[in-house]
Amino acid sequence: MVVVLLLLLLLLAVLVLGFRNLLSSVILLGVFSLICALLFFVLKAPDLAIAEAAVGAGLATALFVQAVRKTGNPEN
Repeated sequence: MVVVLLLLLLLLAVLVLGFRNLLSSVILLGVFSLICALLFFVLKAPDLAIAEAAVGAGLATALFVQAVRKTGNPEN
């Protein structure tokens, strides 16, 4: 299970860097954070998983989406 999650993280990281659309990259970065939270939970660190899910996937993604919307996305 851990190896599958790590490979998924690697795949998501490559996809985030490969997308030209900023909003798509931000959404994938939020998914990356959720997979990290799941990995922390599998590794028996539930407190870190909750923090990663709340801050990494929730708050940071919302801030990045707002920043992309306010500054405009030249790729749209």
